[in-house]
Amino acid sequence: MFRTFLKPKWVLMAIFVVVFSYFAFTLLAPWQLGKDHDIVERNKAIEAAYNAGPVPLDEAVGPDGAAISEWTRVALHGRYLPDSEVLLRLRPVASGPTYQSLVPFKDDSGTIMLVNRGWVPAAAGNAVPEIPPAPSGEVTVEAMLRTHEGPHPSSKPIVEDGYDQVYTINPPQVGEVTGLDLGADYLQISDSDQPGVLNFIPVPQLERGSHLSYGFQWIAFGIMAPLGLGYFAWAEVRERRRFREEEKLLNRAAPEATPQPQPQAGPQVEPKATPQPQPQVEPKAAPQPQPQPAPKATPEAGPKPQPTSVPGPGSDAPSSPKPSSRRHRARYGDAKPDFYDKLNRRGKERF
Repeated sequence: MFRTFLKPKWVLMAIFVVVFSYFAFTLLAPWQLGKDHDIVERNKAIEAAYNAGPVPLDEAVGPDGAAISEWTRVALHGRYLPDSEVLLRLRPVASGPTYQSLVPFKDDSGTIMLVNRGWVPAAAGNAVPEIPPAPSGEVTVEAMLRTHEGPHPSSKPIVEDGYDQVYTINPPQVGEVTGLDLGADYLQISDSDQPGVLNFIPVPQLERGSHLSYGFQWIAFGIMAPLGLGYFAWAEVRERRRFREEEKLLNRAAPEATPQPQPQAGPQVEPKATPQPQPQVEPKAAPQPQPQPAPKATPEAGPKPQPTSVPGPGSDAPSSPKPSSRRHRARYGDAKPDFYDKLNRRGKERF
């Protein structure tokens, strides 16, 4: 029985189920559950930041300019450095390509942080539109700390339309372009009443999404796959047992059946017919002397015999039977002698 499950189709099915369940438990389910966890933590941080109010910059970032907690609201007092402005190139916002203004901001403590002032829609042909410059005097700005993005793997900063442009918000990369130490993370303005703001980038909606249910689904799939394989194996074993039981019942019933007599091969004897009464035979009349046939004419002696016309099916003339010698000659030709003709001639000569 177990040899059945060593066939290629069962082996391949078992390998597929094992691999699928492994990835479902170790990769797919943790991927969705991890995204759900990140969203939950982000929502908690945003709610805590708005409930607690802004904090000084030196309390929100470390010595290297890295954010202690993302989405923390920070109050800055200092001035923009508009001469070091860099554009984030063609970042989609509001269903269209945009340019975002990244301007360094120097705080009174001497720390310089990169500030995202907001976005402006791209002009025709994705050209750089007119972007209002950042204010040059001292201002107080409230913004939210954001963690940096990784540098673009294949695109380096470029200079186009009079602006330095980058593809990701990475303060170390922007610092290489501007020649400033901008730390590890950056600030994002998310209010419309802040100085120097353009079209501000809104805070993400506090929604959890469907990642938790997707994670549970992958866990359920990882459990159902081995169960399904076990069900098919059990069904195969059940069918094979049923087949063997039916075969045993048929073998037991075969000797108990009464053998039917088989007809023996041999010549068949027909039943004797019942003798029927024979009709009375009248005495035969004496044979009448037959006229002697006329001597045959040779082909050279006289004219050729005319062919006798054979009466058609509609004519009333009786058809004369052919003599036996003529019938014999018509059938066999002259190659075989006609002994009946000789006997008839001898009988005529006696009379």
